Amino acid sequence: MNAELRPDLSVIIVNWNTKELLLNCLESFYRTVKGFTFEIFVVDNGSNDGSPDSVRRKFPEIELIQNQRNLGFARANNEALRRSKGRYALLLNTDVILTDGAVEKLVEFMDHNPTVGVAGGQLINVDGSKQNSFDNFPSLTAEALNKSLLRMLFPQRYPSKRVNYSIPIDVHSVIGACMIVRSRSIQEVGLLDEDYFFFLEETDWCYRMRRRRWRVCHVPQAEIIHLQGRTANLVRDKAKIEYYRSLYLFFKKHKGVVRSLMLRGFLFTRFCVDFLLTFLSCLFTAFRRERLKRKLGIYARLIYWHMRLCPEGMGLGEG
Repeated sequence: MNAELRPDLSVIIVNWNTKELLLNCLESFYRTVKGFTFEIFVVDNGSNDGSPDSVRRKFPEIELIQNQRNLGFARANNEALRRSKGRYALLLNTDVILTDGAVEKLVEFMDHNPTVGVAGGQLINVDGSKQNSFDNFPSLTAEALNKSLLRMLFPQRYPSKRVNYSIPIDVHSVIGACMIVRSRSIQEVGLLDEDYFFFLEETDWCYRMRRRRWRVCHVPQAEIIHLQGRTANLVRDKAKIEYYRSLYLFFKKHKGVVRSLMLRGFLFTRFCVDFLLTFLSCLFTAFRRERLKRKLGIYARLIYWHMRLCPEGMGLGEG
């Protein structure tokens, strides 16, 4: 393609039954992004809330890819990535609201740092407080111990939102709610791994990027409002199962089968203990606290899923 016609950004948003979030996200992009050429893809994963019609009506210039069912986050993004032409791909969750200058800061950082394959900004809550915007790669140590404790004891090895970073830093992986990816790094490393249905796709991608000597960076000056977990909260118990399925898959792919089985055994034991403690708490409160009852149900479903040897059909891909 003629370089003069190549857009700066290929914006990709995957949607599943989050119409209002999607429209707010798109409006924030048009409101805050100036001075760049771009193309926008919305990939709808079989929504039944009128999302596709709303996009067609309000943003007819957007390229809408409409799937008949939920194909998962990785596969849906890849559909758009294969069609994208931008120098960079900007992957956005529907539950983000871009702030003024955020995308500009990410693009400028990528332009000035050609060895960076992936970068993400600082995710914040509506009140301006910080969210964790990056993470270490999963490990047995991190899963066996409390992550918050590790971040307090070993801040250099386990960086966190507790530190106010004034300049961009190299990290293991960024949270995929808003991340910019260099097209050349995608050509070299490949697309998102479609074995992941939801959760840890971006972690796996960052892992593969770093193995091919591409840097992964956190850019604190680029702030993005993230309405954290709104999509997953729609089906919280299934989302929990899907997270652990992805975690075991990551271990199997990158840490080996033995460590994956060790992790599975450890977490199964922990879920049983947590179920018992939560059940006792429910008894003590005469089952009057909805939060405790929800937790009890989630632990019960996780235990049942493990006892069935973790079948794929019980997560977000069910049905």
